Amino acid sequence: MRLRESVVVLTGASGGIGLELASQLCAGGARVLAISRHLGGLAVLMNRYPSQLRWHSADLRTRSGRQEVATAAWAMGGVNVLINAAGVNRFALLEQIDEDTLDDLLDLNIKAPLQLTRLLLPLLREQPHALVVNVGSIYGSIGYPGYATYSASKFALRGFSEALRRELADTTVDVLYAAPRATRTSMNTTAATALNQALKVGMDDPVDVARAVLDAVQQQRNELYLGWPEKLFVRLNGMLPGVVDRALRKQLPLIRRYSDANAKEHSK
Repeated sequence: MRLRESVVVLTGASGGIGLELASQLCAGGARVLAISRHLGGLAVLMNRYPSQLRWHSADLRTRSGRQEVATAAWAMGGVNVLINAAGVNRFALLEQIDEDTLDDLLDLNIKAPLQLTRLLLPLLREQPHALVVNVGSIYGSIGYPGYATYSASKFALRGFSEALRRELADTTVDVLYAAPRATRTSMNTTAATALNQALKVGMDDPVDVARAVLDAVQQQRNELYLGWPEKLFVRLNGMLPGVVDRALRKQLPLIRRYSDANAKEHSK
């Protein structure tokens, strides 16, 4: 799909990967309906691309917020791409997460993209060619200690993407699942970043992640996994999970140490 022919609904557009997607989409000639609760970095882009970029404030965790987005998308007309990029990350052991935080993560990371996709599918199906892009994570294929809740949401998003792709196989709507590895965004706490550095985990810049996602869109790919050796670990985890179990068990003391530091950081 060519960017200049794209009319896009983009969630999570005010920062991180979402903001870079908005910037690169507009630079490529796309029209974008950017969805976020706060304007954030979109203000600069709106001045740069006044005829291409529209912002709509909505809380995707609520039924009314999702309906507002659907109404705005129908009013925009010709929407042929939905990018579900909104999400939240929580670095914490399961016992360190309270009920409200867990519900909030699941509402935004999995309930919101499922419900919004359901609402917008009739509009997408009207187009000669349309695409749903779900931005997941490497942790949607590798369950990682310290990210049990986040992994659960991204495993669900990956399964949703695969099933929806097969469900729509005889229609004009395609589905792309994109799985970045660790990315330098504000979602990472100080402790999470320190853990990545201690484990020598590679971290990508949002600019590069957005570029890779949009390259996959234009190449009409079904899946995108970013990072090496992360892509190898995904395959290894699928074929020989016991090997990954043993490797990650060795990391548990370090993960617990930084998770405890993270909990103290948030309790202040």
